[in-house]
Amino acid sequence: MARRPDSGGTAVALTWLYAPGDRPEVVRKALEAGADAVIVDLEDAVAPDRREYARAATAELLAGPPAPDGAGVPVHVRVHGEADVRALAGLPGLAGIRLPKITHAASVHHVAALAPGVPLYPLLESALAIEHAYSIAGAHPEVRGIALGEADLRADLGVRDDTGLDWSRGRVVVAARAAGLDPPAMSVFPDVRDLAGLSASCAHGRGLGLLGRAAIHPRQLPVIERAFRPTPREVEAAREVVEAARSEEGALALPDGRFVDAAVVATARRTLALAHRDD
Repeated sequence: MARRPDSGGTAVALTWLYAPGDRPEVVRKALEAGADAVIVDLEDAVAPDRREYARAATAELLAGPPAPDGAGVPVHVRVHGEADVRALAGLPGLAGIRLPKITHAASVHHVAALAPGVPLYPLLESALAIEHAYSIAGAHPEVRGIALGEADLRADLGVRDDTGLDWSRGRVVVAARAAGLDPPAMSVFPDVRDLAGLSASCAHGRGLGLLGRAAIHPRQLPVIERAFRPTPREVEAAREVVEAARSEEGALALPDGRFVDAAVVATARRTLALAHRDD
């Protein structure tokens, strides 16, 4: 599997807001909520007898021309099956497809053939998927990111609390990096009222190498944004590294005696990109 070029940290999304595909009015509100991207859900959020309507409503939404100069909010769709992929592939408003319950790279290749040129985001939701994380991450050039589906994974593994998923989270962070992808975003935090708990959970995930988070309610967006934005101290340290790298090649020494290499410089550039992504 060929390693993709590193993205360099530009245009990294921090917030992904889910909206049920069978409620177009909620989708419209989601597009105005301030998220970096909206995920229209045709899977868990839609009852079986509403899926055809949800697919048709989503196709209508995506059939219109994209906003000029990329000004609109990117719309991704979490599909339920092949019928959704066939109905939505090629629509001008489709920015990406979220693939639930992926366990093997072959499934990614199948969807890529049905939707050529569409960015794909496999969701790993079982022990088998975690074991195949790297092969899924590197399965196809259109794979732009991977993430966990933590509710199903928690049930599959039988873990009782949030920290029981830490090994799996670390596994997908390593797999994404090895495949040249951006760091995975965190899965949703289900209690929309517990903003303190959300903040603490985001801080924990950030420490594991995750970047950004999916949300199920607009009130969660500012909390996620704050949690993953670099602190002033981190920005200053990153700026120092980047400035030093402009004048030297290879390993270099900072004024305080620390030595840094190319990987540290790349991380510093990502930090500055995140700090100034709205500039």
